[in-house]
Amino acid sequence: MRVIDGKGGAFVAVRRLPQGLLRGSGCRSSPGSAAWIGRGLSCVCAQRRGGDVRLLFDFTPSQEECLQRLQSRMNVAYDSTKKEHQEALRALWYTAYPGVELHGLISNQWKEMGWQGKDPSTDFRGGGLMSLENLLFFAKNYPKSFQDLLQKKDGIRAMWEYPFSVAGVNITFMLKQMFDLQAAKPRSMVEAIFLKLLSENEQAFDVLYCITFKIMDQQWLAMHASYMDFNMVMNSTRLRLEQELLTEDVHRIEDMPSYMLLNH
Repeated sequence: MRVIDGKGGAFVAVRRLPQGLLRGSGCRSSPGSAAWIGRGLSCVCAQRRGGDVRLLFDFTPSQEECLQRLQSRMNVAYDSTKKEHQEALRALWYTAYPGVELHGLISNQWKEMGWQGKDPSTDFRGGGLMSLENLLFFAKNYPKSFQDLLQKKDGIRAMWEYPFSVAGVNITFMLKQMFDLQAAKPRSMVEAIFLKLLSENEQAFDVLYCITFKIMDQQWLAMHASYMDFNMVMNSTRLRLEQELLTEDVHRIEDMPSYMLLNH
């Protein structure tokens, strides 16, 4: 089928792939082919003659609800005057350092966890309350992996290490951008795959956060990085995560190769 776009460019091989067909189609994205593996996603696939592929994804009402709930979480800023936010921050401390008394929500103790100063609330701007929730989820659900990263137990560490908690806030921010969570609908294959994972597991973002943190530390060690290399490590981490999500055999978060990095 041939379609002309609004700019006069010709698309070829436009094809709608329903959910049932996509799951078993075994389609691959390749030069000259308009069929992409969708893994349960309903999409319209259109390829220009020059090889530029555009994907337009449909999603179900339940997927839309999941996305809206995640977006509502994402838009909440950390507010140091709210008791529930204070309690979440206090819970993070006692989960990270059980048995160690916290002297206050503003204290030099927080620097031990990798916050930039004695008041962690000043570091939440990029990630909002969600970045605190992600750290707390990690600490409660994968305590061994959390402690290994917090205490930098693995590998030969740099003299100037990345600050643990600030790195966590950056990971939350990176994932928000990577999945374009402000968009009404997914506009890339990675975003659509994430939405499908989210519809099957409402904790998908939180679990992917934990996986991403482990990948980031692994990349940090492999690259023999120091503090000034942090942005480069984050870019490498994002590329690795995207590659894993696009792997044909990944239908659940547990199928991702790096899921095995997590220890309870």
